[in-house]
Amino acid sequence: MPVIENTAMRYNLIPLEVSFEKESGHWFLRIFIYSSDHPVNHSDCEHITRGLGDLLDELIPFKYYLEVSSPGLDRRLKSTKEYVIFKGHDVVIKVKEPIDAGYPKKFNAKLLDFNEGPGLKIITEDTQKEYTINTDNIFSVRLNDMP
Repeated sequence: MPVIENTAMRYNLIPLEVSFEKESGHWFLRIFIYSSDHPVNHSDCEHITRGLGDLLDELIPFKYYLEVSSPGLDRRLKSTKEYVIFKGHDVVIKVKEPIDAGYPKKFNAKLLDFNEGPGLKIITEDTQKEYTINTDNIFSVRLNDMP
């Protein structure tokens, strides 16, 4: 949603995930934000909330709850955009098929790079071997350090 991205950019923040869901009869707009130069704090969430308040009220003609927060530790990466943003971070990866004979399906690694074609380039924590994992083989990728 451009209005969310533009508001976040004014504060040097990146919206990682935006969801609009109905739960128990109430609508929730949830925005997870990230900063490349500092841990997301309460002030960042407040800036986004205040910056979006009136704009969203014009776009959404019914009652909803706005929740703005950081992605948090152990966040599951949900998009290719996040693979690029969290390049260089430690992750826990679960794959559908082992990346090497006898290697476990769940392991710790450092995220080195991402390209649509070849996939996710990583270096394993234990063996220090580099691998490229096709995105079709990825079950989940979670952050293992606090960005």
